[in-house]
Amino acid sequence: MKKVLSKMNLQELEEFCLSIGQSKFRARQIYNWVYLKSVKNIDDMTDLSKRFREELKELAIVSDVKIAKKQVSSDGTVKFLLEFPDGEKVETVLMRFDNRANLTACVSSQVGCAMGCAFCATGKRGFIRNLTPYEIINQVLAIQMETGLKVTNIVFMGQGEPLLNLDNVLEAMRIFNDCFQIGVRRMTVSTCGVVPKINKLAEIGMQSTLAISLHAPTHVIREKIMPVEKKYDIDLLKKTLLNYTEKTGRRVTIEYILIGGLNDTPQCAKDLAYYLDNLNCNINLIVYNPVAGDSFKRPKKEDIYKFKYLLETAGKKVTIRLERGLDIDAACGQLSGKA
Repeated sequence: MKKVLSKMNLQELEEFCLSIGQSKFRARQIYNWVYLKSVKNIDDMTDLSKRFREELKELAIVSDVKIAKKQVSSDGTVKFLLEFPDGEKVETVLMRFDNRANLTACVSSQVGCAMGCAFCATGKRGFIRNLTPYEIINQVLAIQMETGLKVTNIVFMGQGEPLLNLDNVLEAMRIFNDCFQIGVRRMTVSTCGVVPKINKLAEIGMQSTLAISLHAPTHVIREKIMPVEKKYDIDLLKKTLLNYTEKTGRRVTIEYILIGGLNDTPQCAKDLAYYLDNLNCNINLIVYNPVAGDSFKRPKKEDIYKFKYLLETAGKKVTIRLERGLDIDAACGQLSGKA
């Protein structure tokens, strides 16, 4: 079986090169071609001799992750359905913004998801398995290999609950930082509120952005749409977030999906402002995106802006997330991992 170059770190590449009679310097060259330049093929590694490239092709491949499907949105968003060697598939999304230089990859951390949020397509599949660190980073490699573009920002907002695969996610973040030269402040980890793991992030002093999928201002509403509320309720989550911000010195991002008639009322806005009153945070409002089988409705435009106004009046920094990839089911909550 051939070696997969994108599954090896520099030390492993050095050991591999030494085992075939090559120098550690060759390993560094391969490393740069894979992680910094994201070439598709060994033939593209042009500073290696033709003889060595031919030998290398007999022994190794760059990646074993296949693009099963690629969709391009009218707004420039690109969604990739990626297939791993065991046949499991996940979706990853490249988001571009006309007025920004940043290219953001929304990556998955699990195949499926165990959290079962009512508004999310991924949760309807249930949990299948965790992704390894190299399955996570190969999502970004696949994007860069296919597009020739350099990803600058990573958000763990794809399929799965990142904090239930925390060790692998942290290792992937380390690789993104070390090998892809993506700064830790350019990475965001999203969670629906797995309290013990948030506490672990506080202990290690994570400096990437922590985003909390809150989506309701009260226990009663949140319990209707997010099963995690039964285990880690909104009051416990608040205490945990206060501890996190105190220990890390970092503000958190509160993600809030506005669902028409459910959590988008003026009273909900006031309750949310009260709940977040003493928490160092930004609020990111997300308009509900349709998911097959759901009966939820998108909020009215006037309700969205009234909700935002009420939060801002309470002194909070609020943004409305730009919708990206809605026409190809690549928007928030729409990833399913199916062809």
